[in-house]
Amino acid sequence: MKALVLSGGSGTRLRPISYAMPKQLVPIAGKPVLEYVLENIRDLDIKEVGIIVGDWAQEIIEAIGDGSRFGLRLTYIHQEQPLGIAHCVRLAREYLGDDDFVLYLGDIMLDGDLTAHAREFAESRPAARIIVRQVPDPRAFGVIELDAAGQVLGLAEKPGEPRSDLAAIGVYFFTSEVHRAVDAIAPSARGELEITDAVQWLLEHGSRVEAGRFTDYWRDTGRAEDVLECNRRMLGRLAPRVSGEVGPDSELVGTVVIEEGARVTRSRIVGPTVIGAGTVVEDSQIGPYASVGPRCTVRSSRLSDSIVLDDASILAVTGLHGSLIGRGASVTPGARGEECHRLVVGDHVQIEIAA
Repeated sequence: MKALVLSGGSGTRLRPISYAMPKQLVPIAGKPVLEYVLENIRDLDIKEVGIIVGDWAQEIIEAIGDGSRFGLRLTYIHQEQPLGIAHCVRLAREYLGDDDFVLYLGDIMLDGDLTAHAREFAESRPAARIIVRQVPDPRAFGVIELDAAGQVLGLAEKPGEPRSDLAAIGVYFFTSEVHRAVDAIAPSARGELEITDAVQWLLEHGSRVEAGRFTDYWRDTGRAEDVLECNRRMLGRLAPRVSGEVGPDSELVGTVVIEEGARVTRSRIVGPTVIGAGTVVEDSQIGPYASVGPRCTVRSSRLSDSIVLDDASILAVTGLHGSLIGRGASVTPGARGEECHRLVVGDHVQIEIAA
């Protein structure tokens, strides 16, 4: 079995962060979303992975490399513009050949086991097995309708009036039968080749389609609040580790990771929290649920439940909470005012806030 990972798209809901970087590389607990995806694929004992890339191709290739550090062999496949998930399958036709494959969206977070689903697919070999879960509002997803016996009756992409609360979470197992369906369908009203249309075509032409329920943790990382929620979840899975320098006048509380080359002076770090490599923290309190990237500077500040990306600086800010700070951004005090702030700041921005 091979894997096809989708890492194109523009990530409009995550702007301004996604103006300057691909959403698949946004760090969760100090590690890009795409790395979690590849690790989950590796756990399925898959070695060959195709990655669909778009405008951010070079940045993704530089960050992920050839896959050897994950025990994978990666092939990058370029998509000129985002024309739908089924279009990605069409682009990858030559790479996939006649092999079975798992299709995996590169911007979702799963903290759970997919091996049972992969095993059931390999044993029964339906044309498609869609991984689904119940969601409060399925209108933003591909919706799957099942009969009383649990067999798939139909699918609809982002329906205005969903006929069930089961959403496709972004993981699909396919045999090579799906290529017939992809070749047969036409673009939807929004101009994309929808994978739900391809699966519906399989159903209508007598192919067997299964649904597998996923009950562990899943989150679409399309919005800042989703990214922060994922960060809280994955920080809670860390083991404490101190590779950097922590001064005797500093305190570490709970699960804290201090990466190599980081320096913590006269500060209190409350876990779960990650301090990235080469970052300097002085006279500050960080955490809980904070992820500070490499080469950042935090001085005389308080920061919690936030993600700070590479090379950012936070100086004399006494209350930063629930924030997402872009690479190279600078947050410093301005006029006096409220003491608590929530920011979503893109790369290389300079912000002055009330001190």
